[in-house]
Amino acid sequence: MKSILVHADDTAAMTTRLESALTLARLRGGHVTLLVNTPFYRFVAMDPFGGAYLAAGALADAQARDAVLAARLETELANEDVSWDVVHGDGDLITALASAAALADLSIVTMTSAMPDRFDGAPLLAGDLALASRAPVLALPEEGGLFDLAGPALVAWNGSAEAATALRAAVPLLAGRDVTLLRIGAQQGQFPDTAAAKYLARHGVSAELREQAASSLSTGQDLEATALDMGAALLVMGAFGRSRLRETLFGGVTRHLLNAARVPLLLAH
Repeated sequence: MKSILVHADDTAAMTTRLESALTLARLRGGHVTLLVNTPFYRFVAMDPFGGAYLAAGALADAQARDAVLAARLETELANEDVSWDVVHGDGDLITALASAAALADLSIVTMTSAMPDRFDGAPLLAGDLALASRAPVLALPEEGGLFDLAGPALVAWNGSAEAATALRAAVPLLAGRDVTLLRIGAQQGQFPDTAAAKYLARHGVSAELREQAASSLSTGQDLEATALDMGAALLVMGAFGRSRLRETLFGGVTRHLLNAARVPLLLAH
């Protein structure tokens, strides 16, 4: 993962995203791109007669604030031993990130419904981005520390194409970890657990296969509980849904993980 995209804003969680990206880039000899987004459409208003006008003053203020943010980030990064650049977007946040991720190997965002950026209310930012972009998305909990590059990893597996896509995308982040492939309930897709384990083995990643009966809890709650019990530093899962993500791996999982998970998620579609 040599090209890493980071959603840049002025929230407290930005520090974790940036430092995690820099750590990954140092390890891989990679490049970090920071996207500062100022969505123009937020400043277009409609009048009662169907006309539209631009709130030019508010837009100018927003652009000035984001210019200050970009300048501060450039100053902070000036002495880093990592290649970097700062780019700007002006669309809705998902579209801007997906466009910037077209040539990225990984996008890093914060995972919380309470963290829309200043203008874009994106309660499922990580999930929506995973659907809109071909690059995998690393979603970090808002309250968590830096991304742990060595801790155990849990791969949510159900044999689906979405799970296989996430597994392939996660390989660079699984090397050197203790990896568990977990299937909850019956096999659903066409790819058996053993095929996933063999795929990882070809990449030098040894994985323990684990089956778990479905409980009275939701699949999302079961996945998070298992990840916390094993001290997982990463939970890998496929994503699929409608035009906006409202379901994740296994189809019956609700918004639980995207809204409340305390373990970093690697999502891919």
